[in-house]
Amino acid sequence: MTDKPETERIDCTDCFALPGPDNTRISYVKAAGGISETWHTPQCPALTIMEINWEEGSKRVKEQQEWAEGVFPAAHERLKQAAAAIPAGTAAQPFVAALTELVQAQADTDGFVVLHRWAEILERHFPPELPDPDHTTE
Repeated sequence: MTDKPETERIDCTDCFALPGPDNTRISYVKAAGGISETWHTPQCPALTIMEINWEEGSKRVKEQQEWAEGVFPAAHERLKQAAAAIPAGTAAQPFVAALTELVQAQADTDGFVVLHRWAEILERHFPPELPDPDHTTE
């Protein structure tokens, strides 16, 4: 059996709403664990401001996504062309190869490149130094 996290109720300083069927409950999971909740009346100014901010934030994210989807393919192509122009064997080559592969991995997904994929790519381009079998210590 798992313990249910403790819920801390924080009173809204604008409407002082109590839990009820006509009121809105806003809950947050705290970083240290536990839950924080605040109740608001339908006319609460703090709730209205929160809702406006959420809508504006959502609108910005959608606009940024649309912009990125339009720009990314051409920028990705420019990266590939610039990477192909780097001579093999230069000090920058592993960095360019890793960056190019990471950007391709991002292009191949709808979300984010997951950490284990980053690790695979970086390990391939920047492997850990292995001990030199011919090296002897005194």
